[in-house]
Amino acid sequence: MEIKPDPVCLADFAALARTVLPPRVWDYLDGGSGAEVTLGGNRSALDRVGVVPRVLTGVSTPSLRTRLLGREYAMPVAVAPMAYQRLVHPDGEPALAAAARVADVPYLASILGSTPIEQVTATGAEVWFQLYWLRDRSLVADLLARVRAAGCRALVVTVDVPVLGRRLRDLRNSFRLPPELVPANLPGGRDDLAHGGTPGVTPVAAHRDAAFAPALTWSDLRWLGERCDLPLVVKGILDPADAVRAVDAGARAIVVSNHGGRQLDGAPASATMLPEVVAAVGDRCEVLLDSGIRSGVDVLRALALGAAGVLVGRPMLWALAVGGQPAASSALALLAAEVRDALALAGCADPASARRLRTVPVG
Repeated sequence: MEIKPDPVCLADFAALARTVLPPRVWDYLDGGSGAEVTLGGNRSALDRVGVVPRVLTGVSTPSLRTRLLGREYAMPVAVAPMAYQRLVHPDGEPALAAAARVADVPYLASILGSTPIEQVTATGAEVWFQLYWLRDRSLVADLLARVRAAGCRALVVTVDVPVLGRRLRDLRNSFRLPPELVPANLPGGRDDLAHGGTPGVTPVAAHRDAAFAPALTWSDLRWLGERCDLPLVVKGILDPADAVRAVDAGARAIVVSNHGGRQLDGAPASATMLPEVVAAVGDRCEVLLDSGIRSGVDVLRALALGAAGVLVGRPMLWALAVGGQPAASSALALLAAEVRDALALAGCADPASARRLRTVPVG
């Protein structure tokens, strides 16, 4: 019998996940919108960031401890919000949240999670709740009360999805959710479209567009900031001017993100826009990077470009698919080892010192 070696990098989890997931599910996870130009651009942009190491700094074992939204975590990493995690493993969101708890990093729970938020927070993880704006504002208020009661530590509003990006792999595959998989955090009766069929539109897109408001405005964000006592995080910012407006509306943190290349195809890579956003907001809020993070070196690159931390998405689903919570814990432990190695090789004692490194274009 062939014995497969344990993964030694996050890409190894991808190779294993592809062997255990149905092809349609793999394409749903792996794909982007349109011709997937932005999806590929996220990786190539990060690969072009050269980090100039410092030497003779006396550092051998860096500390990874970092503060995000006023709380200390084991490393400058959070698990990105991702929908329908039971699609890849029956244990779904609680398993990935438990892995985040073991790693001592934040877990961002999606409003489109396939497990109720109360069961996710029951794992003991530090949970931030990700919100798409519901069409009925009163339902938004009800959900906020539920999220607060469940013990979530922050509210993350995703602002880059007025409509769902056109994802060609899902269209070609006629991808739809299995009937037993529902968005457990939405009010009842809002999931039928996710399992049906509309010509030229994936069921997931039809469901999303029916349930959520396409015309979210800055006044809505201000309304939210005034009524929510949780730290407000705005995810999906690329333009520095939008970042400034988000801070003015009450954001404690900004996530520079193009939704992993799944929304506007042709949008710039998140890493490309990160330095401009950091310069625009200064020390008025924390800035995180999302989209394309695949290694500890990528985390170092993000820190050197000015980020306070990163969100890691697809690699965590790869690991979850391969082996549930134990595999997800292994992936986060491996990432922590890579971050520690990258900091040491760059001459940095901690994540804060990495933000003082120089970067140069390479390749």
